[in-house]
Amino acid sequence: MAEAAPRRHPTLDEVAERAGVSRSVASRALNNAPHVSRAKREAVERAVRQLGYVPNPTARALATRQTGAAALVVSGEDPSIFADPFFARVIVGASAALDEADLHLMLCLAASDRGRKRVEELMRSRGADGVMLMALREDDPLTRMADEAQMPVVFGGRPVGSAPRWYVDVDNVGGAREATEHLISLGRRRVAVICGRLDTEVGRARYRGYRDAMLGAGLDPYPPLEGDFTERSGAAAMAALLAGHPDVDGVFAANDNMAAGALRTVREAGRRVPADVAVVGFDDLMAAQIADPPLTTVHQPVEALGREMARMLVALVNGQDPTPLVLPTRLAVRASA
Repeated sequence: MAEAAPRRHPTLDEVAERAGVSRSVASRALNNAPHVSRAKREAVERAVRQLGYVPNPTARALATRQTGAAALVVSGEDPSIFADPFFARVIVGASAALDEADLHLMLCLAASDRGRKRVEELMRSRGADGVMLMALREDDPLTRMADEAQMPVVFGGRPVGSAPRWYVDVDNVGGAREATEHLISLGRRRVAVICGRLDTEVGRARYRGYRDAMLGAGLDPYPPLEGDFTERSGAAAMAALLAGHPDVDGVFAANDNMAAGALRTVREAGRRVPADVAVVGFDDLMAAQIADPPLTTVHQPVEALGREMARMLVALVNGQDPTPLVLPTRLAVRASA
């Protein structure tokens, strides 16, 4: 008589599927980790009984190290940065995706020495299951910390001079190129640029897109006027631009806040928008819709950026190896250009 095949032991994935939860939720429920709802914990326990699941001791030891939290770290000193419409939408997207995985969202600022030390300790002590990093500048110590971290790290946007393994970005070059090409298609030939910080990859990428479009049309690119993505810096850059180049007839600003500042300065100088100076921004946040006149801008899926960062991090926490993702942009045409 042939021997019966040995009975295969059920897996954690099968428990999760039977319970209707993710693998990470099932793992945390089995190990009494925090941030698991009572309903999901009971569903996992029921699936364990039905399947006869027996946890692997080694896997259980690893799983008990999970914290049930993920950190969003922004390289900035001012807590009000989280009230900026851009980061607020990123937080909304990330929070929704983490909630689906029963992970709690932690927010951290890390530009001061004290802030960076807290983040470094968080990574060293594995005080979170993973980290999402944003707004990194050139030679930012956070990039080194991410390379040395013994935990999953996902970048929101690519850092200057580095090629991280896991990141979610938007097509900054393509979006800036389309914005500038739109201005050129309107007959504008003296198109200037208010770029973001040039010690960030997003600032450099959007300037490259502008420059590519100008050169492609046989026009001379203007040197970059650098702002810090605030309305105040956009207004100051536009004032400097009008003083040095009073014949400018088009402006691409690398985000909507700076574009709104530029619009205000143009009006205060007695110029008409778009008749005298056409203006295009980048982001397509509420500031673009309530601007006077409403702002033509590059739409980027900001909430999706946060959501996909969080989903990528959850995949890493669950032992998967996701691929980097670049989200598309599109032009939203309104009255300013």
